[in-house]
Amino acid sequence: MAESKNSQDGFVDISSSSDVDKVYNGPKSGKGRSNKRKKAGLTVRVICLVLSIIFLAGGILVLYAHSRMPKYKALTDPVVVTDPKASADESDTNKDAVNDNQKLIEHDEVLNILLFGQDYSGSKDDYGRSDTMILMSLDNINKKIKLTSFQRDTYVYIPGYGDDKINAAFSLGGEGLAIRTIEANFGIKVDKYATVDFDSFRKIIKILGGIDIELNIQEIKYINAQIDVNHQQERGLTEFLEYDPDKEMQVVHLDGYQALWYARDRGEENLGGNPEYSFDGDDWDRTHRQRNLIETIIKYLRTKASLAELIGIVNDVGPLVTTNLKKDQILFLATNIMTYIGYDMEQITLPSEGNWRYGHTNDGQSVIVITDWNQVKYDMASFIYEKAVVTSK
Repeated sequence: MAESKNSQDGFVDISSSSDVDKVYNGPKSGKGRSNKRKKAGLTVRVICLVLSIIFLAGGILVLYAHSRMPKYKALTDPVVVTDPKASADESDTNKDAVNDNQKLIEHDEVLNILLFGQDYSGSKDDYGRSDTMILMSLDNINKKIKLTSFQRDTYVYIPGYGDDKINAAFSLGGEGLAIRTIEANFGIKVDKYATVDFDSFRKIIKILGGIDIELNIQEIKYINAQIDVNHQQERGLTEFLEYDPDKEMQVVHLDGYQALWYARDRGEENLGGNPEYSFDGDDWDRTHRQRNLIETIIKYLRTKASLAELIGIVNDVGPLVTTNLKKDQILFLATNIMTYIGYDMEQITLPSEGNWRYGHTNDGQSVIVITDWNQVKYDMASFIYEKAVVTSK
C-alpha cells in the first residue's frame, strides 16, 4: 500500500481504509461538548489507542481528587442486582435495560471512570469513534483498581438511535451519549470520563521516558513490521526493537511509536502487502494488551517513581487529556497519589464468556451479540462491587 500523505505525522494506519482529518476540541463540561473546535492538523484513524495513558493522565487525576469531590448520590445499602437464574429466557436484545430513567447501580465507595481512546472523522457533525472504551473502577472497599473492557463490536441499543455497535455511540453523541449507552445497557453508574487521542499518547509516553514491558516474540515482530511498512525508522521517528530470537518472552523498552503499535495489535495478514508480515490475533487480544499496558505503567509508578516525580508527571500530562474533572480537583492530587498507586489491579472483558455469539446486521456488519443480558450485567456488577452485591429474584 502506498504511503499516506499524512506520513509526516509519523503514523500511517495501513489496517484502516483511509486517513481522516482530526478535529480536536477544547475542554468539555459535563453538560456536553463545546461548539468551539480547534483544528489540530491531519492524523489518521486511531483505533484502540492509549487507554494505559488515559489511566495515568485522566484516571489518576480523577482518583486522587475523589476525596474533595462533592458526594455523588450513592447507595449506602448493598448493591442489588437481578439474579441471572431468575429468568430462563435468553435474548439477543436488551430492551428491558435501555431506559434512561432506570435506577443505576452505584456505591459511595466505588468511583467509575469511563476511559476513551478517540478516533476523529474530521466532520464538524461527527464526534469520531471511540473504538475502545474501558471502565476504570476505583474500589475503596476492597482497595482495588478494576478495568472493564467493552468489545467495540458489541451490539447494543443506543438511546435515541436504535441498535448499533457500541463504539458508534461516541460518533453520534460524544462522551455524553457513550456514557448514556453504557448506563442504559449495563445498568452501572458512570461518574467521570477521560479522553485522549493519538498525539497525546505519543507525548505522554515520552514524558514517562518510555515503558519497559514483557512481550512475546510475535508482538515484537509485529511492532517492527509496522515500523518497517510505515518507514518510521527511515524518517528518524523511531527504531526497530532489538530482541533475542531464541526467547519466547523478553522485556523490551518501548517509545511512543512502538507502544502505540503494541496497543493497537490485533493481528494482521499480509501487513503492507508482505506475506511474511502475518500475525494471529483479534480484538480480544488487543483489549488484553491495552490492559496489560495499564498494569505495566502502574507497576512502574508504584516501584520507581517518587511523590515529586508523580506530581511532575501529572502536571505535564494533565493538559493532554480531556476530562470533566475540574481544575481545583486536579490540584488536590498530591496528598493521596501514593495511596491509590498501591491498590491491586484486576481486569475483565465484556461480554463475559459463554454469553455471546457472533452475528450480522441487516447490512452485513459483523457484530458481537449478547445472548444473556442478565448474566452479563450480573457478572459486571459482581466484578466491580464484589461482596456489596446482593441478588434479587
